[in-house]
Amino acid sequence: MPTINDVSKLAGVSKATVSRVINNKGQIKDSTRKLVFQAMETLNYKPNTLAQALATKTSNSIGLITSIFDGNYFGVLLKESAKLADQAGKQLIVTDGHNDPQREMEAIDSLVARRCDVILLYSRKLTQQDFKDIKARTSVPIVVMNRKINDATYYSVWFDHFHASALAVNHLLELGHTTIACITASVSSRTVKLRYKAFQECLKQQQLILNKDLVVAGDYTIEGGYNACKQIIAQKQPFTALYAFNDDMAIGAIRALHEVGIKVPEQVSVVGIDNEPFGSYVTPSLTTVELPIRDITNAAMKIALDLANGVEISVTETTFRGKVITRESTTANSRSI
Repeated sequence: MPTINDVSKLAGVSKATVSRVINNKGQIKDSTRKLVFQAMETLNYKPNTLAQALATKTSNSIGLITSIFDGNYFGVLLKESAKLADQAGKQLIVTDGHNDPQREMEAIDSLVARRCDVILLYSRKLTQQDFKDIKARTSVPIVVMNRKINDATYYSVWFDHFHASALAVNHLLELGHTTIACITASVSSRTVKLRYKAFQECLKQQQLILNKDLVVAGDYTIEGGYNACKQIIAQKQPFTALYAFNDDMAIGAIRALHEVGIKVPEQVSVVGIDNEPFGSYVTPSLTTVELPIRDITNAAMKIALDLANGVEISVTETTFRGKVITRESTTANSRSI
């Protein structure tokens, strides 16, 4: 079984340096940190979490709450969190909030009861008042992902969903599309509200009328996008582009359009959000807005690990923005259906 001595020898650094890297303490160069992690991976070295917990009088665990477990998006979040926790010698305790505010609150209580040193919370449903109530119930540090919290006592790492949605809509507008169908989401959340608000405002800025007959809610699944697009087509109203609130629904919409002989992108351009890996392999490949879930996870975990190790955090809010990934499913407007 490899020891900390083996890691220090392979990395070419002292045992003290290896210890500081593992415990995320002190000033360590990124290049040195990388050498230590590479040595740990090569040797398959696992820090003794029990010994760390006893020495520091902590549980040595990080709690993680996600909205759901489905899809590549949350898969990346879970994988990156687990990797970073493992590298730091921390246990990661994972649960989900089932897209329900009460379940999210119960999940927080559960992780507090397990004495997690820090909780990472990816929340869609909790209100600002809920966050105030949580603070009154627990002193455990909470790092909130996907939400901007109007409370300086929270640490938040979030996506600018309004900006991401505006990127998708403006991409279609710049291609000359003025009649845009939209597949929203049936889940009532701040994310959905922000994306829809951006859709409305982008049209308004171009003095375009929003046709609500061309707006249907899906459920974030391929089947949901397929069914929603079927409903839009059944309205028999012309549109030259379609914007879906995630890639799964965009793929479902493309299938529905194909079944009735509508060509993508020649007759209807389609854009999604998320940049799911399969989007580049479908035909036509999907234009989308990439949300940097790996980057946000790394940033949130860095804060969580620092907090767990008693490192003072000066910045309480970090914002990430998306970017358009242009592929084959969008083109300049040439006709309407």
